[in-house]
Amino acid sequence: MFGSRNTSRWVMALVIILAIAVFAPGAYRLLAAEKEETYQGLKLFTDAIDIVQKDYVDEVQPKTLIENAIQGMVSSLDPHSSLLTPDAFKELQIDTQGEFTGIGIHVTMRDNLVTVISPIEGTPAYEAGIKAGDKIIKVDGTTTDNLNDAVKRMRGPKGTEVTITIVREGEPKPMDFKLIRDVIPIHSVKAVQLQPGYGYVWITHFRENTLEDLLAALQKLEKADPPMKGLVLDLRDNPGGVLNQAIDVSDVFIDEGVIMTSKGRLKRHTKTYMATKSNPPRTYPMVVLINGGSASASEIVAGALQDSKRALLLGTTTFGKGSVQAIENLSDGYALKLTVARYYTPSGRSIQAKGVEPDIVVPHQIITEEVADKDRTFKERDLANHLESEGGENAPEPKDKPKEKAPEPKDSKSKDKEGAKPVRSRVSPLNAEQLLKDNQVRRALDILISHDIFKKLANG
Repeated sequence: MFGSRNTSRWVMALVIILAIAVFAPGAYRLLAAEKEETYQGLKLFTDAIDIVQKDYVDEVQPKTLIENAIQGMVSSLDPHSSLLTPDAFKELQIDTQGEFTGIGIHVTMRDNLVTVISPIEGTPAYEAGIKAGDKIIKVDGTTTDNLNDAVKRMRGPKGTEVTITIVREGEPKPMDFKLIRDVIPIHSVKAVQLQPGYGYVWITHFRENTLEDLLAALQKLEKADPPMKGLVLDLRDNPGGVLNQAIDVSDVFIDEGVIMTSKGRLKRHTKTYMATKSNPPRTYPMVVLINGGSASASEIVAGALQDSKRALLLGTTTFGKGSVQAIENLSDGYALKLTVARYYTPSGRSIQAKGVEPDIVVPHQIITEEVADKDRTFKERDLANHLESEGGENAPEPKDKPKEKAPEPKDSKSKDKEGAKPVRSRVSPLNAEQLLKDNQVRRALDILISHDIFKKLANG
């Protein structure tokens, strides 16, 4: 009655109808059971909050309990997922943008006091004479005992006044500085010519303006005489940042092929990022510096350049954060930072809890009489609840893990001395002479110079 092809179709249709008839009630019961389990869990949660509010030794605000409960739930998933309070969310936005309004200083807590790391050159604080090591004890007459609160009070609309009171070593009395807030640009790219024809670019962080800053730095180096023969790209201690900026920075140096892929449970989190042709083309040889502080977005760039055979990687194994986080807005100014995907280098490598290994292993040592900068050894695999690498296997120990402690430089004052001049500074201009005291920078330059010499020999 039916042809063989039609019979197969009818049989398949009948199988599907029977499967729906048999399994649909079960599927419904499963969903109902899951919903009931969720309700039971929420009841347990509200009961616990109710008991804590009534019986705990000190009064606790419901808002605090709920915040902490959500934070505990999310942070138990992996170390990079978290609940962002309105203040934390604003700070994250400021950190990834290209500027903020304030007085222009980097601060930290030291000896329980808000301490100036360094003023940013050209800002109100710099012009007023604020110095590294100054202790900020008051902002507008209010005592500072909390770093975040002090930062919040020093920031404000452009053109408004703020008074900071500092204690400075060698000064008998506290000093008041009246400053007018201004727009403080955040530059994530610094560049200098190491020697004629050889450039050095340091990307400190991936912010919204990183690509723009990078292109401006490269154009300046490329217009120098003689033309660019080689580039050292420094990604050491770069903690990452905005994903699309890492893709765009990689694309500057890669003309074709895959830059990276991300794979998540949802289709919108599974993507392949492709390179496009650069204009002008940048074909000069590159050495990329990496270390244990190179994480996330900086690992994307390092992995892409390595797999694409575009650059040689020098230094030590990177941090090993091979996951992607998305920010989901919640009500009342809150946000959820949630891990949504793992990412993979062009060759398909997952570097999660493993890191990107350098082509040439060179431990870090600064040849200077001041501060000895040591490689960071704390990695992604050391974090509680870290995601496993692809396949769920534990990450192996890095091949370049130092077996012995690196020797201190001769005459080194190894403690972090106030006012010591670092080889690289986020807030001061780069100095080629200082940079060349860094053994990794020196080694990278030697490799680029050798490449140029061998190329000339090969061409006769």
